[in-house]
Amino acid sequence: MSALAIRCERLAKQYRIGQREPYRALRDTLTDTVTAPFRRARAALHGGNGRASDGQPTVWAVKDISFDIRAGEVVGIIGRNGAGKSTLLKILSRITKPTLGSAEIYGRVGSLLEVGTGFHPELTGRENVYLNGAILGMRKAEIERKFDEIVSFAEINTFIDTPVKRYSSGMYMRLAFSVAAHLETEIMLLDEVLAVGDAQFQAKCLGKMGEVGKQGRTVLFVSHSLSAVQSLCRRGILLSEGRIVCDGSVDEVIDRYLAKQPASEFLAEPDPYKPTITRAAAQCRESGEIVVEMSFTSPFPLAPPVFGVTIADAGGVVVYGTNTRFEYNDNLPRSMQAGEVRLLIDAGPLRSGTYYLSLWLADHFQNHVELANVLTVEIGQGISEPLRPGRAHIGSIRLDTRWECNSRGSLLKAGPPALA
Repeated sequence: MSALAIRCERLAKQYRIGQREPYRALRDTLTDTVTAPFRRARAALHGGNGRASDGQPTVWAVKDISFDIRAGEVVGIIGRNGAGKSTLLKILSRITKPTLGSAEIYGRVGSLLEVGTGFHPELTGRENVYLNGAILGMRKAEIERKFDEIVSFAEINTFIDTPVKRYSSGMYMRLAFSVAAHLETEIMLLDEVLAVGDAQFQAKCLGKMGEVGKQGRTVLFVSHSLSAVQSLCRRGILLSEGRIVCDGSVDEVIDRYLAKQPASEFLAEPDPYKPTITRAAAQCRESGEIVVEMSFTSPFPLAPPVFGVTIADAGGVVVYGTNTRFEYNDNLPRSMQAGEVRLLIDAGPLRSGTYYLSLWLADHFQNHVELANVLTVEIGQGISEPLRPGRAHIGSIRLDTRWECNSRGSLLKAGPPALA
């Protein structure tokens, strides 16, 4: 059995809500060292009440986390926003101290938590390579040996002696990632590092991280890209509300994560003067199908009603959109005053990640009601298939869809059960 690389025992981190950490002098650090055992004992006694000893509200970013990682393991850590993933890596990187428990690291650690930290805008790319490499723990001889490889990987050879303040954001991030990725460490902690650059460079980053794993180095990889996690990792850890809910094979953990995705929901009171979407919900099922539901009411008949949905990626770019006028203009009731519609979307062609859904309702494109980015869905593994927009959709991706409608008082088509 390989040697131990990381051991966490009953690890926990508590934050006071709304409080900034004050400036710390040396005497504060020495005082904390002496009083730490007493503070830990007090926190253990009062850890479950959600308040600090001074009565200020607190939150546990991570709580009671224990696991061992052997040398050479590549482990993916997944979970919803706020699950505690980044906090866990910051504790392991020694950026922040745990409130309770311990984290033991055996080996030289390299962290890619905030790509580009340490770059100075007035310095050239060349100067920042040396500066950033030193910050990340690389010796000068190591940087010189790796310099040409770093610049070539970042694809900025022509601009290496230009101040980075003149770089585009993509050039800046490519160089920062390249420096960090070429750091020779025994343990790497990666937090959403594949979110830099364009699609081609992201694929290049993924390949580089794959090489790191094959070199026998220990890797902890945090990402919302489930396909990247599945590609790089054999083991997965699922976090929820600061706790481990599943630790096992990466396929098992991803299945558990997708199965636990709650429906995103929106509720509103009817407006007596205009049409209102009173309820909306969306969920991505294990089958890879997105189910979107809308309920509406109107003080007057909509003749005919037009329902629309657009899907935007995490960067706000609309990748798909459609509406009932495009697809089923002749199949919906000619007039509705209240009812429910359901849109079933095959999400297979979408990349994995978080997507935002906007909804709208209109009366033949009059009396327009829009809910912008009101719902979210998490997509598992998928492959993007960019196609030219057609008459029946908006955006760069063509998706298979099916509309269903229940008109109150006049049942048009019985749909499947409501979202689980």
